[in-house]
Amino acid sequence: MARRKKIYEGKAKILYEGPEPGTIVQYFKDDATAFNAEKKDVIDGKGVLNNRLSEYFMNGLNQIGVPTHFIRRLNMREQLVRNCEIVPLEVIVRNFAAGTMSKRLGIAEGTQLPRPIVEYCYKDDALGDPLVTEEHIAAFGWASQQDMEDILSLALRVNDFMSGVMLAVGIRLVDFKIEIGRVYEGDFQRLIIADEISPDSCRLWDIETGQKLDKDVFRRDLGSLTDAYSEVARRLGVLPKSNVSKPTLIN
Repeated sequence: MARRKKIYEGKAKILYEGPEPGTIVQYFKDDATAFNAEKKDVIDGKGVLNNRLSEYFMNGLNQIGVPTHFIRRLNMREQLVRNCEIVPLEVIVRNFAAGTMSKRLGIAEGTQLPRPIVEYCYKDDALGDPLVTEEHIAAFGWASQQDMEDILSLALRVNDFMSGVMLAVGIRLVDFKIEIGRVYEGDFQRLIIADEISPDSCRLWDIETGQKLDKDVFRRDLGSLTDAYSEVARRLGVLPKSNVSKPTLIN
């Protein structure tokens, strides 16, 4: 088989040219990073879990009419996605105070916010993905006013979907971040959900115990990241129930 052409390698994924025009193969790595890659490790099985969980969430969004780049899963670590132009922003939706919001504003972690708050960060690892305002976004041409209205609508729809899915399995969606892609159909531009949605990009807490089931387990040395992600997958039905300590992943 011909060697695929690598397009890009990030902290958690590798992108390859897809088998068909306008497609990309997204490969999920086992690498875990935190604090702008100052903390690194390789967590066995993490990429497999994130591939399956992102497939689950992207399929669910597609089914309710929220457009995503996801086409289909190819194997345990790879999925076929639509090629798109990434808007250089991380879109963060917060339902409860945590992480940098708690540090910036002095709000205790876990405090429910009066309404979902949407924040934007400029995607630049060298700068640490700084928080920016809509004024910055407009001034530097990263997105138009219409884009921003569409991005806000997409982010809140994802939040409604994700919050409901998680609540149904006893998990609180504290916050999450998404990336947005542009696709062109003739002269018409459309915005879609891109990148991934997984415990790497969400804060997920058990509603009853407050146990963290997301990348904060790695950031704060709270235990096994694989066990935390496996618990999310089991509750959602992505993994089979098993009496053994390490569940068998479904291909």
